[in-house]
Amino acid sequence: MLMLYFSGTGNSKYIAELFCSVMNTHLSQSVQCRSIEENIDFGQLISSHETIGFCYPIYGSRVPRIMREFVGKYLEYLKNKKLIILCTQWMFSGDGARVFTDMFSRNYVKVVYAEHFSMPNNVNNLFILPVESDKKIKKYLDKAERKMQSVCNDIKNGKIKKRGFNVFSRFLGFFQGVFMPMWEKKALDLVKIYDKCALCGLCVSICPMHNFENQNGKIIAKGNCTICYRCINKCPEKAIAVFLKKAPKVQYKGLNY
Repeated sequence: MLMLYFSGTGNSKYIAELFCSVMNTHLSQSVQCRSIEENIDFGQLISSHETIGFCYPIYGSRVPRIMREFVGKYLEYLKNKKLIILCTQWMFSGDGARVFTDMFSRNYVKVVYAEHFSMPNNVNNLFILPVESDKKIKKYLDKAERKMQSVCNDIKNGKIKKRGFNVFSRFLGFFQGVFMPMWEKKALDLVKIYDKCALCGLCVSICPMHNFENQNGKIIAKGNCTICYRCINKCPEKAIAVFLKKAPKVQYKGLNY
């Protein structure tokens, strides 16, 4: 079994690695865990496994563009594979796991398990979505760990569960995600870098889309954003924003585990 993940600020990485840890340590299953950002031969890796897991954050009930592009690149290698789909959400995503299957034609893959995990909010520059306290973050993690034990036991015992695949979830997911294509398009032009930027180059090195570049002593955004909020939360000067023309006052520092 192979688990592939994308994680902007650490939540999905945590869930992917937790899944592999529980399967490997407690259930004696062999699972590899790899980030889709790694520079490896994913075609060969996918080909050599029967069951492929995908873990990603859900944005407005839609799969992040970076994950969609990854699947498109390796689509031929996924034909007839069994899929386990785990998505991380803040509160509720409707059909966050199911929308992953929209990238495949009918019967191209077989979904054997799909689940949603509620995780801490990482959007730091919108006042209605406050960055949460360490105490509340720990509650998210405790709940996720309990759920993961159940998920892994289900998979080991051959129980099929597909969270978000019913008609009601699909309706709610569509309602939540109807504006996401527009937001994704706007994000390409709405990454703002403020004058307090110290030219440390961290955003250049950590952006999964290679969206930043130092041109003549100034960091610029090149219009290739996947809205993962990694740069916004990691910038030491709090000098980057997206969508809102306002730099964040606090940052989501990720998970200490």
